[in-house]
Amino acid sequence: MAESPSKRAQNGGKKGKVVLAYSGGLDTSCILVWLIEEGYDVVAYTADVGQGDDYDAIRKKAMKCGAIDYVVKDLKRDFVVENIWPAVQANAKYEDRYLLGTALARPCISKGIIEVVKEHNAQAVSHGATGKGNDQVRFELSCYALHPSIEIIAPWKMPEFYNRFQGRKDLFEYAAAHDIPLPVTTSAPWSMDGNLMHISYEAGVLEDPKHEAPVDIYQMTTDPDKSPSKPDKLEIEFKKGIPVSVTHLGDKTVKTDPLELFLYLNEIGGRQGVGRIDIVENRYIGMKSRGVYECPAGEILITAHMDIESFTMDKAVRRIKQTLSLRFSEQCYEGYWYSPECEFTRDCIDRSQECVEGKVTVTVYKGHVYINARESAQSLYNEELVSMDVKGDYEPVDALGFIKVNAVRLKEYRRLRGVTFAGEATK
Repeated sequence: MAESPSKRAQNGGKKGKVVLAYSGGLDTSCILVWLIEEGYDVVAYTADVGQGDDYDAIRKKAMKCGAIDYVVKDLKRDFVVENIWPAVQANAKYEDRYLLGTALARPCISKGIIEVVKEHNAQAVSHGATGKGNDQVRFELSCYALHPSIEIIAPWKMPEFYNRFQGRKDLFEYAAAHDIPLPVTTSAPWSMDGNLMHISYEAGVLEDPKHEAPVDIYQMTTDPDKSPSKPDKLEIEFKKGIPVSVTHLGDKTVKTDPLELFLYLNEIGGRQGVGRIDIVENRYIGMKSRGVYECPAGEILITAHMDIESFTMDKAVRRIKQTLSLRFSEQCYEGYWYSPECEFTRDCIDRSQECVEGKVTVTVYKGHVYINARESAQSLYNEELVSMDVKGDYEPVDALGFIKVNAVRLKEYRRLRGVTFAGEATK
């Protein structure tokens, strides 16, 4: 078992170099100073996954708090291409509703921090995730998978830290005593996590499931009641299940770059109030939590992708793929992105998307995404075969035997339960 920072501090001397996932907030700023007190050299690291922070201000704060270096990595494009696109291919929704915005970002952020560890020859990583949430699992499993010998220092799971800092009052007092710049404004009465895919809100006033989310909580999306009276009509093109272009059929705007495409759909979906979700979900560690989410671009893309997929994919293959989608969502949510099973699942899903290509026309309007039409050179739809007016290459009489064969097990099921034709049980 690795020796705790406090124990090592008693032995004297420097404890090595640690890379801290640093947001510039109260918690991670206090952790930064605490790690220095414990004898570590700290490199502060921020992943830019589209949260829109002031990185110059964060840099100044980190250096003022005593970090030996500050690194910010622009991972927005990587996040879209390496994490969001596989989720679109999967139609990924955890427990049927959550589009995994936070869960998808964690392996991307973890990959970045391990790069910084190697660049700075550090021995450990640290983070500010609590001991009750999912992020501790996602972050630590990803770091161990990418760097098996890495040491992880998680203060909120260490008695010497959480017994000392039992609430925000203790953190504020510590910050004041150590000249740590405090937040200028009072924090919102809930916890937030944002990236270019979504914003999540939990804790605070949201911990009461019967308490409606405040009307002013949302930052990415307009209230559908106040959204434009004119809908946005889009044509979205897919190749191998990945969106490759978006065309606005009104003003003819075209986006093909992955990052620009995604941000543009956030803009369209945001102003139309698309992607709001309020759920009680099952955390991996066994407790239920209430979360409110905004995910406009993700909602538009998955809705469109499901349509083109059903248009081009064989029925039996799609049933298997739906099972894989469920597995992918669980593996991602639970922090197993870099596990062998999740890599296998992603490979299988990617294989299923070979013929998923074509264009889908959608209308985005007042909180909803409506499918209007679709076309594809890989379409399995045969207009003549399905027509009510043309017989085509199909003999209706064949359906008689098909139905009779499939009815055999139903008849036997009812016979064994003594049910007559009228639904009355025999005596």
